[in-house]
Parts: sequence; C-alpha cells; structure tokens
Amino acid sequence: MRFVTGRMLVTGSTGSLGRRVYERARAAGWTATGTCFTTPGAADLRLDIRDRAAVDAAVRDLRPDVVIHTAGGRDRGDWRSLADGAAHVALAAAATGARLVHISSDAVFSGREVHYTEDALPDPTYRYGAAKAAAETAVQAIAPAAVLVRTSTILGDGRGAHEVLTHALSSGAVTGALFTDEIRMPVHVDDLADALIELAGTDVAGPLHVTGPEPVSRYDLGLMVAARDGLDPASIPAARSADVLPGRPLDVRLDCTLARSLLRTPLRPVSVFMTS
Repeated sequence: MRFVTGRMLVTGSTGSLGRRVYERARAAGWTATGTCFTTPGAADLRLDIRDRAAVDAAVRDLRPDVVIHTAGGRDRGDWRSLADGAAHVALAAAATGARLVHISSDAVFSGREVHYTEDALPDPTYRYGAAKAAAETAVQAIAPAAVLVRTSTILGDGRGAHEVLTHALSSGAVTGALFTDEIRMPVHVDDLADALIELAGTDVAGPLHVTGPEPVSRYDLGLMVAARDGLDPASIPAARSADVLPGRPLDVRLDCTLARSLLRTPLRPVSVFMTS
C-alpha cells in the first residue's frame, strides 16, 4: 500500500465513469482535480489530452500523487485521443512520478477465445479495440508500474452508454438494435470507480481485469434496463451482431479471479445491482 489519500487527477471527469471516480474520490478524502475537453460539469480543468504539451503542463503544475485516466475520445474511432492521448498522460505521469491507473477495455480482444486472463495477447478486430490495445502498449512501455484496468460494459446510474442507448431505442429517437449474440461482463459504475480508487493506493502493475462476474447479452442487458426504468420490453429491438456488423467481437468474458483476490471492493453481478 502506497497511500490511501493524496492529490488525484481524474481525466475525463465529466464522463459517466470519470464523474463517479471524481465524486467518490473526493468523498473518500482525496484532493481530486477533474479534467474535461468538451463537456462542462464537475471538472476543474479544461484539457485536451491530444496536446502533449498541455498534458505535461497540467500534470507538472498539479503534481498529483495519482492520475486515473478515464478520458476517452470524441467518438470510439478517435485514435488521437484514445491512443496518443493515453501515451501523453503516461509520459506526464512518469515524468512527475505519479501513480497511473489507466482504463482499458475488453474491446482489445476478438472474442475467439471467449475467456481471457490478464496474460492473453490483445487481438482487436475493430478500430476502437485497436486504439485501446495501442494505448496499453504505450502505457506499459512508458510507465511499467502503471495498472491497466480492462473492464467491460459500465452502467448502473442511468448515464451509461448502454442505458442511454436502450432508452433511445425504446423511444424511437434512434434506429438500430441490441445484439443477442454479443456477450459481455457488465460492471456497476460505482463498483468500478471504487476499485480504481482502491488500486490508486496500491503497487499493482500491469493488466488487471475488473468486471462484474455475470455474462449477459447486450439485448438481455437492455431488457434489464427496461424492467428497471419502466420501459416496454417489446419496444427494445433485437438483432444478431453477426448479421448486422460481421467481424465484431461476440462472446468476450474477462477472467477477474486476480482482481477478486486483490480488491476489497465487491464486484456485484448485474442481475443483483439492476434489480436491487
């Protein structure tokens, strides 16, 4: 254990995950500063992580003990933010000696093996996964003491991307469908945020899988959102990813045995936190 409180920088603190990390870290006694790029809100600092000089200056000025990097991109294909931005954050953290907690994704895997432990080699099949895999490579090369937290579908507070999409599909605001053949391991945003804050105070390094323990299809997850929020389940359209977007990862299950042995933070099953 290195420390349990101190100065923390949370990149992307107006996103669904970053907001909860920022709020819960402050509640736990951390002196937290948040950053944003496009969305005003809880963030204290506007920062474009694509700008290496700006990232260097921000981290040098703030001198955080820990950087939790949750910031994403303007879209899931934004390589400069997802890959280059992660490298910029890692370089700045390394230069100041800050502990780095980097958020990655199950999208680095193709799904061909279904079950993945931390030593599995990334084999992404689409641009977002490739950018996240490139970010992992950069972070590990620049800051080998960093922990790379691979996670899955994040939800629970109504702001998660899957929750927002389910409501939009139900109302007809967008067209599309939720896939019955894409299986993921959903995690509650608060459980993940607490796990990241806990990891900030440790020396755990390298990849670590942190998800809920229960696999579920994107469509069935949408039905859970509908049941929780009083939506008509018949309004949730279903489709097969293999028919609509062939080549996307189908069944991806991250083995979280190591995380469960290291963390005090419970990682609840989706069937529990979506009905409690």
